[in-house]
Amino acid sequence: MKFLFVLLITGISGSFADWQTDFEKAKKLAKENDRYLLLNFSGSDWCGPCIRLKKEVFESDAFSELATSSLVLFNADFPRSKKNQLPKDIQERNDALAGQYNPLGKFPFTLLLTADGRVIKTWEGFPGNDSRLFIDQIKSALHANNN
Repeated sequence: MKFLFVLLITGISGSFADWQTDFEKAKKLAKENDRYLLLNFSGSDWCGPCIRLKKEVFESDAFSELATSSLVLFNADFPRSKKNQLPKDIQERNDALAGQYNPLGKFPFTLLLTADGRVIKTWEGFPGNDSRLFIDQIKSALHANNN
């Protein structure tokens, strides 16, 4: 019984910390649950700072806790290796998002958005030298937007 309870809680809390693959669904999820969107543009197999951001920030417990309570996550990935290529429909959607939110092609480029897609704050590259600092910046932006 304890195992089932833990499994249920993990499944519920993990749903917001998981990265979405459909931006329109992510926006809908954010609206329905009164959350913000964190949109990240990455080159998962070629961009060193993108890989570092994923490992040091996005995979951290502190970030997962913040995401679970306040965010819907979306990663627009642009891998270069043939073996890592995304399905054509996902790549086309990511290209459209880049045209709207990242026309200069910066990597990594992270945006905090309202559920309707309005930009609140942006970060270019790996923000600072400390993952905690980036998480604190996200929290500050959320707090400022709520006031």
